[in-house]
Amino acid sequence: MKENIVFATHNENKLEEIRNILKGWDVVGLHDIGCHEEIVEDADNLQGNAKIKADFVTNNYHLNCFADDTGLEVEALHGAPGVYSARYAGEGCSYHDNVVKLLDAMRGETNRRARFRTVIALNLNGEQYFFEGIVNGRILEDEHGEGGFGYDPVFQPEGYDETFAEMPMEIKNKISHRGRAVQQLVEFLSTSAWSAH
Repeated sequence: MKENIVFATHNENKLEEIRNILKGWDVVGLHDIGCHEEIVEDADNLQGNAKIKADFVTNNYHLNCFADDTGLEVEALHGAPGVYSARYAGEGCSYHDNVVKLLDAMRGETNRRARFRTVIALNLNGEQYFFEGIVNGRILEDEHGEGGFGYDPVFQPEGYDETFAEMPMEIKNKISHRGRAVQQLVEFLSTSAWSAH
């Protein structure tokens, strides 16, 4: 029997990515539980934002749930955009707006090193756990690939010739920051004495 767990997101791209990794569980998003409000993520770090989202669902819907927050941390920009990655170009901006702003900020910069970092907060049966995934790479000078989302067209992970946007989802999920954090989540859920109630 598949376990049911809430992934606290309105982002359909993230939800699809997580469902592809968490095959043994029935993962539902915020829309599926009737939660349509935007959860204000106003912490100054990734762990804080993940905790805010997970706690919102647990406190208001009394469900087991996990939430993530992801940041792109660029060395030459002193870790920016970091916790502001999703709204780097301003509130209501598109993925493309963020990429354009990043490429502008990086113009002429020789140090292209960057990393993606994901922190997951899991609320399970009254306890809270955190998992972190990191992938190192570099920012290219222009966009490559049609897949993925966010900064994927300009991020080339270490050891690969393609950007995340050029990779099949199965490969990206194995090596990505979110994939690595979710893998820790999967291992934890598999070994915890958790059964659906």
